[in-house]
Amino acid sequence: MCYVLGITAVDPVKMKLLFERFLSEERGEWPDIDLDLPSGEAREEVIQYVYRKYGRERVAMVANVITYRPKMAVRDVGRALGFAEAELGRMSRLLESWGYQDARETIERQIVQAGFTMDDERTRLLVELSARLVGLPRHLGQHSGGMVIARGRLDEVVPLEPASMPGRVVIQWDKEDCADLGIIKIDLLGLGMLAALAEAVELVRAREGVEVDLAHLPPDDPAIYDMLCRADTVGLFQVESRAQMATLPRLRPRCFYDIVIEVAIIRPGPIVGDLLHPYLRRRMGREEADPMHPSLKEVLDRTLGVPLFQEQLMRVAMIAAGFTGGEAEELRRAMGFKRSEERMDKIAERLRAGMARRGIVGETAERIVRAITAFAAYGFPESHAASFALIVYASAYLKAHHPAAFYAAILNNYPMGFYHPSTLVRDALRHGVAILPIDVQRSDWRCTLEPVDSAENGQGLALRVGLCYVRGLGEAVGERIVRARAAAGGRFSSIEELAARAEIGRESLVQLAELGALAEVGPALAHPVEPADQADRADPADPAGPVPSGLRHSRRSALWQVESIGRSGPLFVRGPNEPREAPPSSPLKEMSPAETLAADFRIAGLSTGPHPMALRRAELERAGVLPTAALAKIEARRRVRVAGHVIVRQRPGTAKGFFFLTLEDETGLANIIVGPKHFEAHRPVLVGSSALIVEGILQREVDTVSIKADRFWRLDDMATPSRNFH
Repeated sequence: MCYVLGITAVDPVKMKLLFERFLSEERGEWPDIDLDLPSGEAREEVIQYVYRKYGRERVAMVANVITYRPKMAVRDVGRALGFAEAELGRMSRLLESWGYQDARETIERQIVQAGFTMDDERTRLLVELSARLVGLPRHLGQHSGGMVIARGRLDEVVPLEPASMPGRVVIQWDKEDCADLGIIKIDLLGLGMLAALAEAVELVRAREGVEVDLAHLPPDDPAIYDMLCRADTVGLFQVESRAQMATLPRLRPRCFYDIVIEVAIIRPGPIVGDLLHPYLRRRMGREEADPMHPSLKEVLDRTLGVPLFQEQLMRVAMIAAGFTGGEAEELRRAMGFKRSEERMDKIAERLRAGMARRGIVGETAERIVRAITAFAAYGFPESHAASFALIVYASAYLKAHHPAAFYAAILNNYPMGFYHPSTLVRDALRHGVAILPIDVQRSDWRCTLEPVDSAENGQGLALRVGLCYVRGLGEAVGERIVRARAAAGGRFSSIEELAARAEIGRESLVQLAELGALAEVGPALAHPVEPADQADRADPADPAGPVPSGLRHSRRSALWQVESIGRSGPLFVRGPNEPREAPPSSPLKEMSPAETLAADFRIAGLSTGPHPMALRRAELERAGVLPTAALAKIEARRRVRVAGHVIVRQRPGTAKGFFFLTLEDETGLANIIVGPKHFEAHRPVLVGSSALIVEGILQREVDTVSIKADRFWRLDDMATPSRNFH
């Protein structure tokens, strides 16, 4: 129905999707309905439409039961026991977010690593009470998009309560409760990438005069598959994680179904079931495809004998064990059920009995059972993977052919995806997109595109960072700046005029001045910007574009002018040769490049100037530290040393204790692997440092390079944000 209605471009017949995944005679209930919508206003409009159509007494959002995890438990118990926030922060940085099998022992070890002693009674109580809280309910949250629609009044069967968002109501049951009672639930989910794609298409139409139809993109575009094969996927939907980047060069996708497999294969199910590596070996021709049993060849042929999807597992159960469509659906539901272990054990016995009746016994039967039970709570449906693959293809198409619009849309729809805006800006620069800094004379609230002349490429488009990235400014103030600029003829003649017309407070003016956003406001100075302030005004050879002509205020000069507004006294007396209409000269020393970058990251969270590692490259080279880009030319098994800002930390539950880091320097990204022993020994440095020097053995698998590290040094630097899953 979704295909017929035009909601999805995935043809279920062409893709050979399993009908029983959605409906069967034995099911006796409504099918699962998940609708992915652009996050933001478009999704909220649909949610409010459902409220209006069916009535607020019949419609509500599903609740989510939020349970205690170690980090949350330690913070709540610590506050009750009177620990200071700074102390709790020290503990929290070392604690992992997920639950532990032995919560008490692990929490104790990590709190001791944070510098606390178990000789203290309060610390002992903290460990004991926190461990007891792990797994218990803490509060009710709101499901990401589940909406219940009832025939009668919902408040007659379950209490309703107002949600934190205006105009929404939440029931006190979670999705499992609703399923047990047969209540209809439709998931209206918000995808940030859909919103970004819609905005990117509009930018391409408005700025490039090109119409892009996401439902009819050119098939099998070589530029897209080349990008995926070299794991150039920062910013792309679903395939930008460290694990995806490590897999793509080995899988080497060359057609759409390859993307479907890539989306599905980096999931806990295939990893726990030891299906990832067999598939990759078969893909690279190192191992023969093995469908486990001849009767399963047709089902598993497309995935080289490795079951990757829920639908395949359902078909396997129907063919090998004689399950009906309804029994296979029961199997699927057990896969995704929170408390599925007991149910899966019972189903495993039925599988063995059914296979025995068909003569499938011994190791073959056990392999099939293991493949199916490994998917408990982790199964991923082929229908979802196909829909996600379409979004992967669309995002890759825009990045390959319209990069300026792509990055502008991604930055405008943050938070989304895997990487912080600072990393997205660096990736855009590496792809030749000119990035222009925040400027009150040119920036709108959101990021925009501007025409620029390039000596290499002629006329093109540059991305202008929006005022939305000035922390604490607020959208109301940002919009006032844009309106006031238009009313002033498109340009402010002075900082005083800006402050008066846009009604900006002193604190916001100081932020803008420190950021360099007031550089072109008012008359030019009697001297050019100091070289130290050029970090936000790139030179002509820099991908951020040429230095525009004219003289500008330095950041400290702009700060001085902000301070001088409405003030008098000897500090602000003009010199004898200074014209009365000119701004007063600043006696302040100009910012160094490091101070400029620190201000950029503190105020905007990103910088269009040089990468922080570039400022320290000479020092790093003396310490034997290589740029990340140099790793591609080094032989495997060599000991190497690299440095960078930590932009991703991961320690997945399926990784057997291994810890993964992604470091960024001015030349690219480096993947770091840390074994369990080294992670525990160096946890405070690995978890608590914004930048690191690491040393270890270089590993190479096809075109994937990583470092198995065993030595680590904290690199003092400005705090840059990272995506942490530790």
